[in-house]
Amino acid sequence: MSTLKSLFKQTFIYGLATVLPRMLSFLLVRLHTDESVLKSVADYGDVSLIYSYFVLFNVILAYGMETAFFRFFHKDDDKSTVIGTSSISLIATSVLFFIFALVFQNQIASFIDIKVEYINLVIWILLLDALVIIPFAWLRANARPIKYAIIKILNVAINLGLNLFLLLWLKDLATESSLLNSIYKPDFEINYIFIANLVASAVTLLLMSPFYFKIKYIFNTQLWKQMMRYAFPVLIAGVAFSINETFDRILLDKLLPENIAKTEIGMYSACYKLGMFMTLFVTAFKLGVEPFFFSHANSENPKKNYAKILDYFVIFGCIILLGVVVFADVLKVILIGDEAYWQAMVIVPIILLANLCLGIYHNLSVWYKVTDRTKFGAYISVFGALLTLALNFWLIPIISYVGSAIATLSAYTCMMLVSYYYGKKYYPIPYNLKKISWYLILSVGLSAITFYGFRGNYLVGISALIVFLALVFQLEKNDLKKLLKRS
Repeated sequence: MSTLKSLFKQTFIYGLATVLPRMLSFLLVRLHTDESVLKSVADYGDVSLIYSYFVLFNVILAYGMETAFFRFFHKDDDKSTVIGTSSISLIATSVLFFIFALVFQNQIASFIDIKVEYINLVIWILLLDALVIIPFAWLRANARPIKYAIIKILNVAINLGLNLFLLLWLKDLATESSLLNSIYKPDFEINYIFIANLVASAVTLLLMSPFYFKIKYIFNTQLWKQMMRYAFPVLIAGVAFSINETFDRILLDKLLPENIAKTEIGMYSACYKLGMFMTLFVTAFKLGVEPFFFSHANSENPKKNYAKILDYFVIFGCIILLGVVVFADVLKVILIGDEAYWQAMVIVPIILLANLCLGIYHNLSVWYKVTDRTKFGAYISVFGALLTLALNFWLIPIISYVGSAIATLSAYTCMMLVSYYYGKKYYPIPYNLKKISWYLILSVGLSAITFYGFRGNYLVGISALIVFLALVFQLEKNDLKKLLKRS
């Protein structure tokens, strides 16, 4: 019991450290889309495009070494050698990348059509972020969740605070102070966004730097080769996932006419953020439920519990889908600062449903995790990435960012179905498909009617939400009573 208590405590803290930064990022969306901060939608498109490359290069620079570190740290008796080998490996590759990127920064800027001054800041941020991968992994491996969470949250707080200072207050303060006036630069807003990120990353590395002063710098070539063999599939899966998550912005930049590409990316990225409500739920649920999957794998009837978990996930996910769709036009005013971005609101239901399908996929993935068939996770991720790329190449020239949203939904839906198919073959779980399908069809149908047929009519929207909640209560009241009695 004490072990499980410790496990769930750590899961909660790691979940807080993961979910809270995403919640705080909502504030940055509101700030960055304010017309008094970034001068145009295209400027926000530039920022969004650069952060899309961030996701991809963070995965490449980590190259699965974090996961390999966990595997060999707990497997190998000589932990100091594991720490030294993985640290030296990441330091070496990060520095090599840094040198290469600085030398060729002009060519990189030209290729991706981003100003070289932004590229220079991005290179530094990527280096600093790569150097804290193993120190953070070491904290997790040694059960130090509180320190891990504090540093992660501090990183976000510094980033947010500097964004507010540099983008909102510095201009006004510069008129009153000669010192600040020498610092402030007009039309420097995008630079300020990345400077804030750079400072936050630098402070994080500074706080984690004691790690590098107390480890033994031992490099074991044989161990490194084993770790790389283990890490390579993780790298492939990570690249595939980053393609599914963010590559649509990159393809929009490449496939749309140059005069509208950045503006389309800006609108799409801002409205895409409304899907974060579902993403936060999926992330929190995943962090909380994965320990349960493994801790109950050898219990008396784990499959029945896994099936019930998916029932609850779908119920809550459908409520979030319908709730956000009904109040989408209220949320856009709160979260998106300029009406110029609202043209892309048409994608919101599609992205919400896509993230719900991704969450269902995460739940279904229990079969390959508890049976040690994790290679199927990589296969399915690659399949999803290829489908994402193919549909984006096909649809973007025809329907722009709506095509990207459809591609995301199609990829996650197919990944969900493929995982269910193979799970039924290798580890059959008695999912209540009739109930799950009914909830999904009803919530999607009501969402489509309220958003595309009666958008802005809150009498219809709220009525639809109440009807759905009443039906859920009616069907689930017996289980709710049992849960309340146990509580």
